[in-house]
Amino acid sequence: MEKVTRFFWWCSGVHQATLAKYPAEHNKYVGIGATIFFTGLFAALSGGYALYFVFSGGQLSLLYALLFGLLWGLAIFNMDRYIVSSINKNASGFRQLLQATPRILLAILIGIVIARPLELKVFDKEIREQLRVTYLDRQRANIDTLNKAFESKYIIELAKVAELKAERDSLEATIKADRLKLKLETFGEKTVETSGIVGYGPYAKQRQADLDKQEQYLDTLRTRVQQQEAFIQQRKQFDGLLDEQLLTGAQLDSAVNVAGFADRNAALGDLKYHPDGTVNSANYWSITFIMLLFIFFECLPVFVKLMSARDAYDTDLKDRQTAGIYRSGKDRDADIAVEDGVHDTRVQQAIEKRKAQLWEGEAL
Repeated sequence: MEKVTRFFWWCSGVHQATLAKYPAEHNKYVGIGATIFFTGLFAALSGGYALYFVFSGGQLSLLYALLFGLLWGLAIFNMDRYIVSSINKNASGFRQLLQATPRILLAILIGIVIARPLELKVFDKEIREQLRVTYLDRQRANIDTLNKAFESKYIIELAKVAELKAERDSLEATIKADRLKLKLETFGEKTVETSGIVGYGPYAKQRQADLDKQEQYLDTLRTRVQQQEAFIQQRKQFDGLLDEQLLTGAQLDSAVNVAGFADRNAALGDLKYHPDGTVNSANYWSITFIMLLFIFFECLPVFVKLMSARDAYDTDLKDRQTAGIYRSGKDRDADIAVEDGVHDTRVQQAIEKRKAQLWEGEAL
């Protein structure tokens, strides 16, 4: 336990030799150090998980994720250690708050960065479902865009097809009605448009001849419609419309599995809202509270250091710093005095040497 305690002391950035003299303060700094350590650990897991999706599909994706996760965790750990240890408890409360404000803002930013990848893991199932919906909607929108562009490009040809189909449908309805009239004419049923004479007489033959002409023209219309539709299909094939198809279940699952960090992050943001744009309260507050939890966890060491009263360790540390400053000042004064003495000696020697030269000159 002594090794664990000293490890957490080191994590909190204290002067261990000084803290060891005050047992009442040990647990406080063990707690601060443990918080800093686990913040770095969560940062490593978060960064590694995020990079795993960035490099997903590569042979070394796991190695890259582990390496970056370790580096990211160490960077956050070192930053938190510096943030907490740099707060001067011997300053006034306002000055401590002023010192801590940029560090708290930085801690909030770090908390948000750490929380995001872990939120992606917590809501993994929901994100997968949202990605399926997003990919299908994106593909439908792409197909609609291509169709609109195709319709604009071949508006004359499409209008001609629609006209031929309308004429074909109208003619088919007319032929159907004329066949019924021919049947009534043959059986001798009297109507406004039939003679009422039983048998295949002149009227029936005339109707049959008209029907034959209409059916011949209908065949011509059908052929023309088929030709126009074949031309349209060829143009669709050439423009790539036939290659755009909605993903099947297996294809959709494969696309979701290789989705990158940006797509998953966007899907997590989409979970906060319903398809009609209204806020999904359950998902919105769940995601928000997880982020707030990590922000608070990241800011906790700073808050603990700010809220704690100045203890014996802080006083002793201040005395050591004061003594160090005083010692540094005395060392400076000693160095200055030495330099002054050396300079005076050098000047005196130069004067004596110059005097000797003058005396020698006068003697000559």
